Parts: sequence; C-alpha cells; structure tokens
Amino acid sequence: MDTRTTLLDHAEMLARTRGFEAFSFADLATALDMRKASVHYHFSTKAALAQALIRRYRESFMARLALIDAPEADDRLRAYIALYRETLGSGDRLCLCVAFSCSRDSFDAAVGAEIHGFHRDSLNWLADVFALGQIDETLPNADPAGAAYACLALCEGAQIMARAAGEAHVFDRATAQILKG
Repeated sequence: MDTRTTLLDHAEMLARTRGFEAFSFADLATALDMRKASVHYHFSTKAALAQALIRRYRESFMARLALIDAPEADDRLRAYIALYRETLGSGDRLCLCVAFSCSRDSFDAAVGAEIHGFHRDSLNWLADVFALGQIDETLPNADPAGAAYACLALCEGAQIMARAAGEAHVFDRATAQILKG
C-alpha cells in the first residue's frame, strides 16, 4: 500500500472514531512512524486531507451501492441500511459522512461540497429504490423523494444515537422501523 493510501486509511479511522478535529498531522505522523513533513507532502492542509477523505468515501460507498443487484426494492433498501450498519461497527464509530456532517462548520466550502455530493448521490439512489418499490409493490410510498430523505435522515440519526450510546443495537432498532412502513 502506498503512503497516501495509508495516511487516508488511518485518518479515516481517527475521524470516524474520535472526530476529525481530535487529531493532527503530528498524530498521523507519530502513529505511522513518519515525519510530519511527509504528511504535508501528501496533503498540504488538513482541509485538503478532509476533502480527499470524503471524496474517496463517497466514491467507495457509491461503488458498493452499484453492486447491489437485488431485484426487489425492499431488498435493495435492506442492503443500503446494511452498509450504514457496517460502518457503525459495534457502535464505536460513525460513517465518515455522518462524522463530517456533525462537524460541517469546521470545514471549508470544498469539503462541504463533497459532503453535499455524498448526500445528493445517496438521495438519488434511494429515490430510485423507492420508485421501484412503488412498481414492485415492496415499498409502496406516495413520494419516493420524500421517502429517500426520511431514510437517509433515519440512517444518519440512528448512527449518531448508537455512537452516543456505544451500542449498535440502537441503530438496528431505529432502522427496523423503515422496513415496516
């Protein structure tokens, strides 16, 4: 693995478990046994690191959504929720987009645009799923766009609650409701 990827991997883990503001380039350098100048070589500023992190995360998340080939909408929705659940672990971390959304005011406009891009892409994917759910009658809902917003808000809010409690079952209990409705 190359140095840039190693830095991104470690920074993502720290951001998801401690928060983006809770570590520095010096922390990254120490943890990875490198000089701080090496971190700056790959990311000139912490904002550049944040932008690279969220862009990579969005691309990876959307690529995983593209692999979901369930024929019915409710199964696609279950797979989406499972991706959010996976990012939560045992309740000790957050989806990177959730972690960054909670700290939105700490970031510049470029990072904000990446966070918005993640939400936009997720909402479009979910709206398509809910529209399919009307057709295949597995998710009958009058407003696919509204249902997409509700689902995304529920997944992200449930992550925050589960992380605060340190218990993943909080997420499971909250998200089970969307599949019942």
